[in-house]
Amino acid sequence: MTHDHILILDFGSQVTQLIARRVRESGVYCEIWPFNHADEKKVKDFAPKGIILSGGPMSVTAEGSPRAPQFVFEMGLPLLGICYGQQTMCEQLGGKVEGSDHKEFGRAYVEITEQCKLFDSVWDKGSKEMVWMSHGDRVTKLPDGFKIVGISEGAPCAAVANDDKRMYGVQFHPEVVHTPHGAALIKNFTHNICGCAGDWTMNSFRQEMIEKIRKQVGDKRVICGLSGGVDSSVTAILIHEAIGDQLTCIYVDTGMMRAGESEQVVSLFKDHYNIPLIHEDASELFLGKLAGITDPEQKRKIIGGLFIEVFEACANRIGGADFLAQGTLYPDVIESVSFIGGPSVTIKSHHNVGGLPERMNMKLVEPLRELFKDEVRALGRELGMNEDFIRRHPFPGPGLAIRIPGDITREKLEILRNADKIYIEEIKNAGLYDTIWQAFAVLLPVKTVGVMGDDRTYDHVCALRAVTSTDGMTADYFPYDHAFLGRVANRIINEVRGINRVVYDITSKPPGTIEWE
Repeated sequence: MTHDHILILDFGSQVTQLIARRVRESGVYCEIWPFNHADEKKVKDFAPKGIILSGGPMSVTAEGSPRAPQFVFEMGLPLLGICYGQQTMCEQLGGKVEGSDHKEFGRAYVEITEQCKLFDSVWDKGSKEMVWMSHGDRVTKLPDGFKIVGISEGAPCAAVANDDKRMYGVQFHPEVVHTPHGAALIKNFTHNICGCAGDWTMNSFRQEMIEKIRKQVGDKRVICGLSGGVDSSVTAILIHEAIGDQLTCIYVDTGMMRAGESEQVVSLFKDHYNIPLIHEDASELFLGKLAGITDPEQKRKIIGGLFIEVFEACANRIGGADFLAQGTLYPDVIESVSFIGGPSVTIKSHHNVGGLPERMNMKLVEPLRELFKDEVRALGRELGMNEDFIRRHPFPGPGLAIRIPGDITREKLEILRNADKIYIEEIKNAGLYDTIWQAFAVLLPVKTVGVMGDDRTYDHVCALRAVTSTDGMTADYFPYDHAFLGRVANRIINEVRGINRVVYDITSKPPGTIEWE
């Protein structure tokens, strides 16, 4: 890569990915590496313009707690330590970290006591600035050459600086939105202190990736499994721009897609982009194998196994291919090498082609593996994709199968499709679709008595779910007003035959999950 870049060493913070997003938002490419995966040669080969040490759940005072590789302090590169990163930097350079009875969690205020390059044009000496804290330990003695530039009620060294060596540490989290000027501080570090040009854009990524795909693929053939989601669609359109008709897409219709989804996918790829597409209607096969199955994990395994079989059969009909394209994203890559116990291989449910490369002796093309979800959407816009398609809410690989607890039938699928369609229509009509991270209907495995007209009914219960989130790892339920819920419930009960009661799920994640199965 010809662009400047920043290296983030991860100590296990739940918000490390937000550091990367802030850095990338400023036009600088960065990567997250576990702190214990960063050997000196590897770091020098990566040639970062600066290094950020993330927060983490451990205590620097605990025996065996993580430490940054000592060489990072000797490379002459700018350093920014955040929370745990600040503490281990100070400890390793000769300072002192101690536990505190005055812990800070949540909103706090930092008084700026001295100026430093990290604060230039953002914070002034004497001001009090709102930040987000999450710590029990605190730095109590500074290494030689450092000065205190910010204090808080629970942290006497809330911000420290060594301008000569370009090393900075903050006890708060500038990467989260609850620190209002945090993004500006991170940009100060990347641009003014590290000297990054800030020229990493989706346009430059697009052009560079097209050349990379052409170099990797040559004159060989590529197949891409389409799920109907944003990731696989952007993958396919980018690869098609690079190699044209050397790409064939395969869309397996399991019979468990949302209303109008199959038609939309086929229209987008065949009619709009003129990309070679195999549309395989395998609904009879999938629904037949799922008949009577109620365990959610068994459903997932059946769907995943059948998908591979059908995909392989379709690929063989066109003579096979040398490469398989997947919509793997950067969070998947990060998780697969996590030092805090992440699995060695991570295949999410929507990456249904995960078992195919070895089975069919194919190599992988994964053009999105350096991108976060919001960056994939930005790339989709760069590629000219329809905005409504780009903004679609996430949809699970097993489809509606895991939104129907209990056994799956065509009748239940049709009831759920119709209810879900009405629900999403009302969300869009209310202007809430882009505010909500994911919304969907669930058809519950219970029936209740109702009265419609003068007749008794005994029909299904429909649950509505809507959450706000940034990455799906944690989520809060969306606080609809009751008038909206009443309007949706009224439409579903009156327009969807088979439902006589609607409820709303107000469970956050954790303790619940976003999907019901």
